[in-house]
Amino acid sequence: DEPLTVIDPHLKWRLRSKLKELHQRVRRTMIYVTHDQTEALTFADQVLVMLEGQVVQSGTPVELFERPAHTFVGHFIGSPGMNLLPCEIDAAGVPRFAGHAVATASGDLAAARGKRTEIGVRPEFVRLADAGIPVHLERIDDIGRVRIVSARHGEHRIKLLVAEGQAIPEAQGHLAFDAPHTRVYADGWAVQ
Repeated sequence: DEPLTVIDPHLKWRLRSKLKELHQRVRRTMIYVTHDQTEALTFADQVLVMLEGQVVQSGTPVELFERPAHTFVGHFIGSPGMNLLPCEIDAAGVPRFAGHAVATASGDLAAARGKRTEIGVRPEFVRLADAGIPVHLERIDDIGRVRIVSARHGEHRIKLLVAEGQAIPEAQGHLAFDAPHTRVYADGWAVQ
């Protein structure tokens, strides 16, 4: 339970590597409890994410990242976490964020009507576009190989990752979401 919490970063990296090596060598189930997503995703073949004492999702690190079953998993896994935007489901079953239709990987959304619905999309799957959701670009954080761009549509902040060297408009732009990686959540749970 939290074995590497108070260890300096360099020693933590060495111990993490040794534990992973030991796990692969002995081929036994190990249970590792941590609040550090890097540790969890580094060690694990399978990860259990818990919220208030309940398992909300279990799966491989890739499954948790690409297909979060709950908004908590989407926000907790990844840095920055998943964008969660309020949406409405129109009469045709199309999710709309601030009046803009959004294509998603979610199936039939009829069951989501009447519930609190949100669109979830990771910053990795948001891109600058010629058309789409109009935004004001507020901040750019250069973290090396990518830049984290914070954009705003009305009162809603949307983060996206932009590759080094890719042009970013001065103040205004449009965003598009990668439909296969965009999901609708109803009362926190992914609509299948």
